[in-house]
Amino acid sequence: MPESPIRKLVPYAEIAKRKGHKVYHLNIGQPDIKTPEVALAAVRNADIKVLEYSHSAGFESYRTKLAESYRTHGLPIDTADIIVTTGGSEALLFALGSTMDSGDEIIIPEPFYANYNGFATASGVKVVPVISTIDEGFALPAISAFEKLISPRTKAILICNPGNPTGYLYSKEEIIQLAEIVRRHDLFLIADEVYREFTYDGDAHFSVMNVPGLEQNAIMIDSVSKRYSMCGARIGCIVSKNREVMATALKFAQARLSPPTYEQIASESALQTPQSYFDEVISEYRMRRDTLVTEREKSPGVKVAKPKGAF
Repeated sequence: MPESPIRKLVPYAEIAKRKGHKVYHLNIGQPDIKTPEVALAAVRNADIKVLEYSHSAGFESYRTKLAESYRTHGLPIDTADIIVTTGGSEALLFALGSTMDSGDEIIIPEPFYANYNGFATASGVKVVPVISTIDEGFALPAISAFEKLISPRTKAILICNPGNPTGYLYSKEEIIQLAEIVRRHDLFLIADEVYREFTYDGDAHFSVMNVPGLEQNAIMIDSVSKRYSMCGARIGCIVSKNREVMATALKFAQARLSPPTYEQIASESALQTPQSYFDEVISEYRMRRDTLVTEREKSPGVKVAKPKGAF
């Protein structure tokens, strides 16, 4: 199992703090935005006498409200399409375990979220990177580059949209291109869409769940961590209309029994968060992005790609 290149920096930070130094954690995607009060209040006010297991797929009430929320935002998702997971991380593990066997391969545009390596290793899956470049703003590599990497062991393409760590936002046209290649080769398209709300230049996020005819190939990964600044809640979900995939994912969910109860209570209540919260957060993140990019562009020899989304 590979060491996380993000978390392996933690001991150095701890030593620095003990020495009295101020540490800025640029290695961890932890928002400093306040968690919505409606979510915290729900936990404080929960009248629980026995802290029971929930359904392995998560509270039905939460899944139903989550599906309603997705439909409000134009995603054609039903309650049966959702399994609640212990963070987006577990959703990715369920996705890999449900679609691949040991020795299979997954193609991922690189640079990519470092823990994808760990998830793949835990599932016995080989990551095959396809390189995106800063000169192209980390746009989707040419489809021909994907075609060259597809082998009999290839089972899926994984993207993060908007991207962590690049901040690149895939266009509708790029998603359609990926949809065509996965249909042509009978692969899955797994999309980590946990940063969906955070786009900055008027470009709309286009989900894999919105591609007509991709229902049997598309798997969406989501999480409350960044959306509501609730990283410690560890609640995410795997979403797909492929019934066989979801039936298999449920077996993994049953093996770990259930997602945590208090965190589901908080996440269900967080769905009541007003749009004004997101407007303020997006405005703040846009300002930070613009400040960073403007100042870095002044530095001799530094090449900057302007992120369109995420952090």
